[in-house]
Amino acid sequence: MAAGLGRIAVIGGGSWATALAKLLMRNCDRIIWYMHRQDRIDDFIRYRHNPVYLSDVSFDIERIDFTSDINEACTLADTLVVAVPSPYFKGIADQIKVDISGKYIVSAVKGIVPDDHMIVTDYFARHFDCADDRLMVIGGPCHAEEVALERLSYLTIGCHDTTLSHTFADLITSAKLKTIISNDVAGIEYGAVLKNVYAIAAGIVNGMKAGDNFMAMLTCNAIREMRRFVDAISPMDDRDICRSAYLGDLLVTAYSRFSRNHNFGSMIGKGYSVKAAIMEMAMVAEGYYGTRCIHAINDSSVGVDMPILDCVYSILYEGRTPRQAIAAITDTFS
Repeated sequence: MAAGLGRIAVIGGGSWATALAKLLMRNCDRIIWYMHRQDRIDDFIRYRHNPVYLSDVSFDIERIDFTSDINEACTLADTLVVAVPSPYFKGIADQIKVDISGKYIVSAVKGIVPDDHMIVTDYFARHFDCADDRLMVIGGPCHAEEVALERLSYLTIGCHDTTLSHTFADLITSAKLKTIISNDVAGIEYGAVLKNVYAIAAGIVNGMKAGDNFMAMLTCNAIREMRRFVDAISPMDDRDICRSAYLGDLLVTAYSRFSRNHNFGSMIGKGYSVKAAIMEMAMVAEGYYGTRCIHAINDSSVGVDMPILDCVYSILYEGRTPRQAIAAITDTFS
């Protein structure tokens, strides 16, 4: 039990879910942990760590109630911490048949719901009748690997109810994990999608060996592009795009060796086909799906100038070569 949040369930079995579970277990007596594959659970219990992701991180498994039944997890828990790759989110969420409208939902899904073209909190509100003041998001520059290794990291907790966000923040804050409170739920979510797109662009540029000077120009133009989109789709008077949930998350995803989106883009920049790069990746590069979703949203309803997004889209979905696509946007930078 966690004061004010009741029993907590982690939904997901990947690296980010594993890192968050480790954080939660510092202050929770027990957690519920849903993974969709029972064989992964069996191996976890046998080896006392996640057999596939962050396998160096050990767990006190006696304090974990594992389940491969999503409805059991949702029934037993008061708070759901959802940390699944966005391409798989809908498939898992649509298996939920119990009423979760009264639960607290914490989205750690740094992506958008494919096909529906909506952020995860909107999906919970629309499909499960979850109230806005019960929905939280986790953002910020926070690679799962570094969080799990207890390197100093900062997470932003977004919620319309600041009391609730402080309650959750207190649960995970430690000497090596600092938290920042925000009420910009939609801005944090859209920023998390866009930074993956721009990380692919940065990876492409890196793979092409275009140089640090051009990389710097790409990144500073990307944050302005992010601001245009986020301000248009979710206007907010006091949003500071230079804060860690936006610029910080963009920088770490664009430059870090832990960034699967950067690595995916780098392969394309080196000459891999999109299909070959996807097959080569051991984990999901969410920016691949985010590019298509944000492009569709911008094209249909937002309509702001997004040359970097359009560039990445043309490479991933229209067969344009990286050299052609990057050359076409160089004169748009300032």
